[in-house]
Amino acid sequence: MAAIGPFWQAETCSRPPAAPTKRGLNRVTVEDKPLRIGIVAGEASGDILGAGLIAALEKRFPKLEVEGIAGPRMLALGAKSLFPMERLSVMGLVEPLKRLPELLKIRRTLRRHFIDNPPDLFVGIDSPDFNLTLEESLKAAGIPTVHYVSPSVWAWRRGRIRKITRAVDHMLTLLPFEAGFYREQNVPVTFVGHPLADEIPLHTDTAAARRELGFAREDRVIALLPGSRGGEVRLLGPLFLQTASWCQQHRPELKFVMPAANEQRLAELKTQLEAFPDLPVTLLEGNSHRALAAADNVLIASGTATLETMLLKKPMVVAYKMAKFSYAIFSRMLHTPWVALPNLLAQRELVPEILQDDATPENLGAALLRYFDDPLLYDQLQREFDDLHQQLRCNASERAADAVCKLLETETETANSNNHTL
Repeated sequence: MAAIGPFWQAETCSRPPAAPTKRGLNRVTVEDKPLRIGIVAGEASGDILGAGLIAALEKRFPKLEVEGIAGPRMLALGAKSLFPMERLSVMGLVEPLKRLPELLKIRRTLRRHFIDNPPDLFVGIDSPDFNLTLEESLKAAGIPTVHYVSPSVWAWRRGRIRKITRAVDHMLTLLPFEAGFYREQNVPVTFVGHPLADEIPLHTDTAAARRELGFAREDRVIALLPGSRGGEVRLLGPLFLQTASWCQQHRPELKFVMPAANEQRLAELKTQLEAFPDLPVTLLEGNSHRALAAADNVLIASGTATLETMLLKKPMVVAYKMAKFSYAIFSRMLHTPWVALPNLLAQRELVPEILQDDATPENLGAALLRYFDDPLLYDQLQREFDDLHQQLRCNASERAADAVCKLLETETETANSNNHTL
């Protein structure tokens, strides 16, 4: 299959970033003055990235102050959240329209807050439809901006690159092919890798995860991950449970584990599970990592969690559904043949993608059971996943912090030069 574009050349991180230092600290901040970072993350994956970046920056700036919109991991590191992160977690094209007045009000409040109390730097983590407009306003007001996680602009809505150019001083990408796209567009960029690739060992201890969850070593276990957003769980939760029921009819020995992203999703899944009283499902709050590690294979919603599944070397079937109108628009705007991250990274279909009307219990179940029937496919896939893991294992949080420090230093030197000129 032809490459998606001339930029589609995987970048590597053959050299690790330098050890953390306070290089540039005295030029960036006045001694004893805290470094203030504005930050906005809209969902759980962004909270993971933000927490890694905060931890890396604190090594360089012990008096770091962070405020904006943060999840539990960032809050645990001392970040201050002006709004609950859950309010930004919306999906599709139609769903955000229903919440548009609230989202616009939150963004206006943040814009006013940061312009009235300028941080040294603003970092928008993912959530591009929310963050890029905010970044554009802050950049126009003289606040340096970083966007962490490239929007899928190389895949759909490519016209967004014009807005990115106006809004972003520096782009941090997680995937190795993205940096080339931004260089072609003259957007300053750094490929940092992915913190999950650093955090997750190259070898997964499946036996230990099974002991912790009460599964036997010889059990056959399928993990069900219908997504972290409320809309995803409402659409995919029943479908995934129907698929599990179909699989068990064909393989009565199968067991299932289903992690919920938070307390709200747990309550929703418990309600859905009432329709399947005989299905052997272990329902968890959180613990998605352990659930994935314990599984033989995985049925999963398309999204960031497919990356974690790949890094844990678990064969998967990727599914997704959205409102029909949203899907009709989305499918016409898509410029890539794949949506799942493992397939995008490999530039070919490593794992099945079963979307929208094709996502039936029969189709999903047959694809899942194939992994049990074809051990050669299973082993080959694990080797492919190991190669991709190595590509993304770059000490991402440190590299991201290095890029932030370099931008701060450059901005400070520019400001000092302008002051001397005046």
